[in-house]
Amino acid sequence: MIELRDMHMLLALARHQHFAKAAEACQISQPAFSMRLRTLEDKLGLAIVRRGNRFLGFTEQGEIIVRRARGILDDVKALEQEVNSADGRISGGLTIGVVPTALAHAAKLCSLLYQTHPGVLARIESTTSLLIQQGLDAGVLDAGITYDDSVSPTLLNVEHLYDESYVLLAPAAMVSPGEESITWRAAADLPMSLLEPRMQNRRILDRMFDEVGAHPPVVVETNGFVTSLVMARDGLAATIVPAVLTSALGDLGGTVVLPLVEPKLTRSICLVTPMRTPGVPAVEALRQVASEQ
Repeated sequence: MIELRDMHMLLALARHQHFAKAAEACQISQPAFSMRLRTLEDKLGLAIVRRGNRFLGFTEQGEIIVRRARGILDDVKALEQEVNSADGRISGGLTIGVVPTALAHAAKLCSLLYQTHPGVLARIESTTSLLIQQGLDAGVLDAGITYDDSVSPTLLNVEHLYDESYVLLAPAAMVSPGEESITWRAAADLPMSLLEPRMQNRRILDRMFDEVGAHPPVVVETNGFVTSLVMARDGLAATIVPAVLTSALGDLGGTVVLPLVEPKLTRSICLVTPMRTPGVPAVEALRQVASEQ
């Protein structure tokens, strides 16, 4: 008989692809993790993982078990939340994968969700659009906030949130006084701190610069906006960020915010959630809050 704890262990291994990291996630030692896994294999009479000096993946039978375990644990989570919300009060955890450009909007949604349903504890994970799709497929994420062209709508609810537009955030000394906007070509003359190339936002910006035949000098690459914001404030480099982020942060002393034009670029940001009947209460509550904005 496979226990729920065994299923959690297998999903941790599927998520981390590493024995030590999976053991840490399960809050047990690696020897204890490996022993429990071997005990499970002996109990079932089959090999679940391919072993070597490191984790080499699951066997064919192991993949079947992991897939079934993921569905069972999803159902258990939904059952727990449905039982807990029978009196009308929704509670439980909610893990949301969010692309860095949408973190400010995600924070707003989670704040509104808490005001309506204080029993729901939301966890925001800043990650890439690819990992959001994979996390939803794997059942690791309950929801995602990402670009609508980066997810498959086949097994997901995809709901538009807002159109992302872009602004230049630059040290005041780097731009001409009195400017109200700046072209992409002109912005490319400034030293830039941008997200790293694996992030979809960076790929969007790179395509736009290619379109106008310009290539800015990138002095720093990062996986989040904090570094770029600090560099702009300290007069070291300009950056390009979503307008929603500068609106949320307010004034950063010593910087200017200029809309980017010629052309005007927008991208659709959406909320994506798994299709389930019935839906997980906390997820449905998030969808309701998002629809009201």
